[in-house]
Amino acid sequence: MSFKINRIGVLGAGQMGSGIALTASQSGFQVVLADQSKDFVLQSMEKIAAQLKKQIEKGKLSQNEALQIQSRIQPASQMEELSHTDLVIEAVTEKPDLKFQIFRKLDEICLPSTLLASNTSSISITAIAAQTKRAGQVAGLHFMNPVAIMKLVEGIRGLQTTDSTFETFRQVAQKMGKTFIETKDQPGFAVNRILMPMINEAITVLHEGIASIEDIDTAMRLGTNQPMGPLTLADFIGLDTCLAIMEVLHQGLGDSKYRPCPLLKQYVAAGWLGKKTGRGFYHYG
Repeated sequence: MSFKINRIGVLGAGQMGSGIALTASQSGFQVVLADQSKDFVLQSMEKIAAQLKKQIEKGKLSQNEALQIQSRIQPASQMEELSHTDLVIEAVTEKPDLKFQIFRKLDEICLPSTLLASNTSSISITAIAAQTKRAGQVAGLHFMNPVAIMKLVEGIRGLQTTDSTFETFRQVAQKMGKTFIETKDQPGFAVNRILMPMINEAITVLHEGIASIEDIDTAMRLGTNQPMGPLTLADFIGLDTCLAIMEVLHQGLGDSKYRPCPLLKQYVAAGWLGKKTGRGFYHYG
């Protein structure tokens, strides 16, 4: 048995949330894209329109198809507007207390049948689900950035997640054209358990003066055939997000090998968060 999903709520209209909303709409789902700032939601809708325009220009979509995709996304500035969706995907900042607060609220306002998912990249799904009275209907759906391009969705089953909930999440991800993998609910899950320590180690190599920013990235691109270097990737992800995930790994696993590099902490303290702020390891005009 699985749940029928027609209408998806996305909470958080940032890069990840708007990407999930657009991908869901392109896959035929009705979408409610919500954020606490009405202006922020409208800006995200403008970015979605711009992305669709590019697809029209490339001949990947017709004008009519783009209009239909846009029409399936309803902007919202109140969480209560998610109350009658079949599935809500939370995509806010990677802060446990914030996510816990949101899931308690979603549990109050949503229909008893509504499934709840977190796009968290590291925080315990079991702990998130425990904030609700529907823990069996909660799981992790970790989309990769940028959502439109990256084919993977990491499905995380909490201790309480039922088989029917998890199977429904698998079907939703596959309908969105994604490859779905299942991981256990451990800090960092699979992707970031591997990726973030590599990025953190690259920052440590820079911190210790072993190689320059450009040479570290060149080494990993040409020496290991990665599409982009780890410092470029860190800038793209956001150094604040990298730090938050490393802190979850360090705290959750208790091993010193997951300790965030002091240079990463310094950059975040300086507000040099990567591409989104115009400055990270590289400068962005």
